[in-house]
Amino acid sequence: MAEGKKSLNFIEQIIEEDLQKDYKKENLKFRFPPEPNGYLHIGHASSICLNFGLGEKYNAPVNLRFDDTNPIKEEQEYVDAIKRDVEWLGFKWEKECYASDYFQQLYDWAVEMIKNGDAYVDSQTSEEIAEQKGTPTQPGTESPYRNRSVEENLDLFEKMKNGETPEKGHVLRAKIDMSAPNMLMRDPVMYRCLHKSHHRTGNDWKIYPMYDWAHGESDFIEQVSHSFCTLEFLPHRELYNWFISKVSKPGDFEPKQREFARRNLSHTIVSKRKLLQLVEKGIVDSWDDPRMPTISGLRRRGYTPGAIRKFADSIGVGKRENLIDVSHLEFCAREDLNKVAPRVMGVLDPVKLVITNYPEGEEEWLEAENNPEDESAGSRKIPFSRELYIEREDFKESANRKFFRLTLNKEVRLKNAYIIKGEDVVKDEDGNITEIHCTYDPKSKSGSGTEESLRKVKGTLHWVSVKHAIEAEIRLYDRLFTEEAPDAVKDKDYINFINPESLKTVTGYLEPGLKDAKPGDKVQFQRIGYFCVDRDSTHEKPVFNRTVTLRDSWAKIKS
Repeated sequence: MAEGKKSLNFIEQIIEEDLQKDYKKENLKFRFPPEPNGYLHIGHASSICLNFGLGEKYNAPVNLRFDDTNPIKEEQEYVDAIKRDVEWLGFKWEKECYASDYFQQLYDWAVEMIKNGDAYVDSQTSEEIAEQKGTPTQPGTESPYRNRSVEENLDLFEKMKNGETPEKGHVLRAKIDMSAPNMLMRDPVMYRCLHKSHHRTGNDWKIYPMYDWAHGESDFIEQVSHSFCTLEFLPHRELYNWFISKVSKPGDFEPKQREFARRNLSHTIVSKRKLLQLVEKGIVDSWDDPRMPTISGLRRRGYTPGAIRKFADSIGVGKRENLIDVSHLEFCAREDLNKVAPRVMGVLDPVKLVITNYPEGEEEWLEAENNPEDESAGSRKIPFSRELYIEREDFKESANRKFFRLTLNKEVRLKNAYIIKGEDVVKDEDGNITEIHCTYDPKSKSGSGTEESLRKVKGTLHWVSVKHAIEAEIRLYDRLFTEEAPDAVKDKDYINFINPESLKTVTGYLEPGLKDAKPGDKVQFQRIGYFCVDRDSTHEKPVFNRTVTLRDSWAKIKS
């Protein structure tokens, strides 16, 4: 392999082999087919990046197709959210399609299957049908309605379509083989009666197609070349091919279904049903709560499209499921934000620092670099005065030699400012420190070029000027679950593993330039972490979400 050339994953190898055989490059077409019954999560992001990434690699069209065959759970809100998420990740689809676009065609094909003896109306209950399915080692039992006449099946199916049949009165089943080794081939249900309004077709339809019937036929209609799905659909491939064979003609281009393994993420869940429970039970505020693994939640928390795409690319696609540690996703966020996030100063647990030999009433504006990783980012001015806030944990009255922050009779540097020396403290009646007094070296100003300014001290602290600081609500988000795989613990409900420390809210004090920050703006609070302005933020009351800490704080817990 040539140096620097990236090896192909097994999905790309499948495509390359097809191009060497009976496919032409112009045949290539992909699709991303979400069901609009919830918000997309990080698992969907991998599928989005796979399918749209293949589209970019092969300069092939990619359709965004909504699998909207279940009006009970699907809503326009979810359609809109999915479109926003795909666009935010930086992808463009060729066509916006819906399974509901094909309801009439699917119905017409089902009628033809009845006429050809490949489908029949079954009047049994769902429980009776399930009982007759058999087991993997025992064949199933044929329905007593399996040999209804074509005329009776057509009449019943039309009545189902017209809403003349109760919701659980009949189903349409494919007539395949009740002794097939693959139980999915044992006369699967194609249609069920649902008298529910659909978010696009309203009350036009009283029957709705099942996933296995709608999905492959939709791929066939759109002339998708490769239908990539996760491993749980591997047993469905035989049925996928069987259904397409019933509607295709000799010479028609038929899509291929191929499967890849899920990449599960630690300390989270990705079941849309369970994510909805988190919202409904009030454990989180909404689908886009920054603790949620939804793409909307990650965006609100401050993750970038580049970080998520890098994460998806780095974990790749494989043939075996595995659990990816969420720290890898956090690493991708840090790496991307490090390049683009301006450096600012904010103090989240403040204690007042008084520089006793700094002139009262005086202030100066110091030069501070915006981002050392980006020369084009320039610099800004930050105010300095006699009274500052520093982090409470950055001071100890007495400390050992390994404590390189402020203590009495020792020196540290204030970032972008001066060297100071701890002198004494003021305490309240409970013994809590309310003020730290220090002195500064006027000749040690950073960047002044004096000999004193070049003097080395071991500690550097961030700070904000009390007089100029703006007050902000700081939401310190952390992992939503304490357990690595919360929904895989035997005899325990995933709710038991909710992290009580997943959100802490504090009042922080920030440098004044941040008063103009807009929702979505990302910054690094120096020495603390990466933060994003929340959509709740206003000019009068800024709100910042912590995206990730500067370092993996959970690594210490695990060790």
